[in-house]
Amino acid sequence: MNRENLIYLLKNISDTMTQNEDLLTQADAKFGDGDLGISMKKGFDAIYHIVSVSEEIDLGKIFLQCSAGFNEAAPSTLGTILSICMMGMAKKLNGLTDASLENMADALDAGLEMVSLRTKSSVGDRTIMDSLVPAVKALKNHVSEEKDAALTAAFKAAEKGMENTKFLPAKFGRMVYYGEQVLGHADGGAIAGMLIFKALSHHSD
Repeated sequence: MNRENLIYLLKNISDTMTQNEDLLTQADAKFGDGDLGISMKKGFDAIYHIVSVSEEIDLGKIFLQCSAGFNEAAPSTLGTILSICMMGMAKKLNGLTDASLENMADALDAGLEMVSLRTKSSVGDRTIMDSLVPAVKALKNHVSEEKDAALTAAFKAAEKGMENTKFLPAKFGRMVYYGEQVLGHADGGAIAGMLIFKALSHHSD
């Protein structure tokens, strides 16, 4: 992974969020304010353009730029969470201009650890963590395999984690007030997390 690879992957994630804007909006509108689709579209489009025009090649500094850019473009709860994750990744990747799949898995793990510390959220709380944490765990478990196989395993884990949120009560945000009404519906944040890994697994060259 270097700057050029990252530009390519961010474009794919941005496109995936755009293609699924209505899905995210509908999921969020059931129990939230319905802005998740546009928020994720704006956030990933913003950081794609940031990296595209930047001449920075240090991955740590790039992800720090992405963290700030995403937070500015998508000033929402999930936008803040993803910004925190990128900040954690930046610290882990500092000084690297070319990262292995293992480096990236470790960086994602560090990013999620920072999210957990800052937000006190974890798997089982019906958030984006329910799709991202299993995905990163699967990625770390498959780093010795071919990149496509590892990313496919991560996507499948994210998808399963997202599906599991249908059976979880809400512990954060306005969804808490809906009680058992949220059951049977996947968490919007978890859907967004799944889409990130769907984009990565389908476009991993």
